[in-house]
Amino acid sequence: MNMINVQKLTQYHGAHLVLDQISFEIQEGEKVALIGRNGSGKSTLMRLLAGLDQPNEGLLAIKKGAKIGYLEQIPSHMDTWTVQDVLAQGLRHLKDYRAEMTGLEEKMSDPDIAGDSEMLDRVLRKYSALQERFETEGGYELEASIDKIATGLQIPKSEYGLAFGSLSGGEQTRVVLASQLIVQPDLLLLDEPTNHLDLARTEWLEEFMREYPGTCVIISHDRYFLDRVVSKTIEIEDGEVFSAHGGYTAFMKEKEERLLQQFAEYQEQQKVIKKMKESIKQLEEFGRIGGNEKFFKRAASMRRALERMERVKRPVLERRQADFDLNPQDRSGRRVAYFEQVKVSYGKQAVLRGASGLIEFGEKIALMGSNGSGKTTLFKVLLGELTPDSGLLEWGSRVDVGYLAQQEEPDNPKATVLQYFREKAGVEEGEARGILARYLFYGAAVFRSVGQLSGGEWTRLRLALLIHQKPNLLLLDEPTNHLDIASREALEDALLGYTGTVLAISHDRYFVNQVSRKVWDLNQGKLTVYHGNYDDFRDKKERLEADLQTRDLSAGREGIPKQKAEPKPQAKDSPALLTKKLNADRSSAERAEWLEEEIARIETRIRELDGWLEREGGDLHEDTDLSQLEQRWNDRELLSASRDELLAEWLELT
Repeated sequence: MNMINVQKLTQYHGAHLVLDQISFEIQEGEKVALIGRNGSGKSTLMRLLAGLDQPNEGLLAIKKGAKIGYLEQIPSHMDTWTVQDVLAQGLRHLKDYRAEMTGLEEKMSDPDIAGDSEMLDRVLRKYSALQERFETEGGYELEASIDKIATGLQIPKSEYGLAFGSLSGGEQTRVVLASQLIVQPDLLLLDEPTNHLDLARTEWLEEFMREYPGTCVIISHDRYFLDRVVSKTIEIEDGEVFSAHGGYTAFMKEKEERLLQQFAEYQEQQKVIKKMKESIKQLEEFGRIGGNEKFFKRAASMRRALERMERVKRPVLERRQADFDLNPQDRSGRRVAYFEQVKVSYGKQAVLRGASGLIEFGEKIALMGSNGSGKTTLFKVLLGELTPDSGLLEWGSRVDVGYLAQQEEPDNPKATVLQYFREKAGVEEGEARGILARYLFYGAAVFRSVGQLSGGEWTRLRLALLIHQKPNLLLLDEPTNHLDIASREALEDALLGYTGTVLAISHDRYFVNQVSRKVWDLNQGKLTVYHGNYDDFRDKKERLEADLQTRDLSAGREGIPKQKAEPKPQAKDSPALLTKKLNADRSSAERAEWLEEEIARIETRIRELDGWLEREGGDLHEDTDLSQLEQRWNDRELLSASRDELLAEWLELT
């Protein structure tokens, strides 16, 4: 059954046409993605579905009586409310029911009413009807429902009493999202629900949405989330809509096939049109030469047929997108940065508790971890903005760092895009306009003030400035935040072709899958290194956690006191078996100790080779022995592979 029916819906913003006679249907229970470039009209359509705006033309019908929940991208500020008030805002009617039931209970205990059977009967009937409604709508599970959703999104009970206005933007978004999930409306409209969520919360939301019984329409640029949650995708492009069943990846595959088919049809029609025009011209020429009216009539008839022909629109196979031209000015040494046992505390709160890591030239590393795990703190240590309490940090030679912060306010919000870029980049107006055009700032867009830019536009402008500096090490803090899918894909392509080094904090799993070849997992103040992309990291981490769980269960079973029973003589371990077990334990401990020493020895040798390679390979000349250089490099690679194998074995043992 239809939940939403849209037919020939048209919407304007002033004189600007945003939606052009769009039509689509959404069935009950469907999970639908709404995608498109920034400014394509997604939020406009979402506001129409929420009933906040009315369509200029066309039909928009939503199932009668359907309860609608809407999460805006930027939540409304309810400064005087507590967090608990916001969480329970959609369930206020249940609180009203409970208050009314309490009032009726007091009436029933009143001797005057209790003594009047007719009046008591009326009160009892009203109480019974109210109680049934209260129970049916989940009143008795009110607190449990709130706690379940809040726990999933990691909103602790200790924060329930805080003023909503005192929270950060990300925290407010989380609380408002929770308030909508608690209500569980028939139609749930979500605008960028994964913004400001870390990996654990995003994965929890994925599971919740997959089991959600209602209909969902989700605006999101999180392609991994869409692939795992939605059953249908609708794209808004040039005011029109295109839909297909499946998540983002399935939709894009079908879109590519559709565009190629449409282009083939367009080309075929253009051939027909060309032949018809040539025939018309020839018939008219024959008519003029022979003075025969029949040729003119046939030409006129063919011209009318040509005018009536329904033209196939020429598809845009490659749309203009940001050109992230990443080329470092100079390469760094083989070792870019090395830090060991770095510790940082804020007061009594330890954030980094002995983090160690090595960044080598050309690596693409994703830094992942929950919110508050210390990722930005580690960046501040690397940037020299924060001095660690203890530990070692060494930089390699010729390292030129470029940094993109997650949150950054412009110095002068009133400055135009052109003024801002010229001032920061130190270039002339003509060159600045040429560079900005590659990042989709052209025409009147360069004269907009930076304070008026959307989140995605502001990120694009800062990336343009960062790339213009041509650093050979990029430290990126959530670079895909606020970027639309097209810009994310353009950035991914640029980073894949970038010859420098990348360390990026990101919760965008699709981005990490595309770009990274190594994942640093920051957990409880320490770094664990996983080779591969996000899927590899996830598989290895799940296996590791499963192994630990198995060990914990085994340890737990060993600690359970058993019922006293007469031990059977044959069940006892013989002295020989006990000796064998003891030797096995001792052997594992000795092996782990030997592995630690061997890993340390190999790493010392790798550092020595790195130093030699930087000295000899950094300044090549005629006397340089290239064969020796290659041999040392091969030795270093073999040692690195050997170290990784030994480290994996050491992790297994410990």
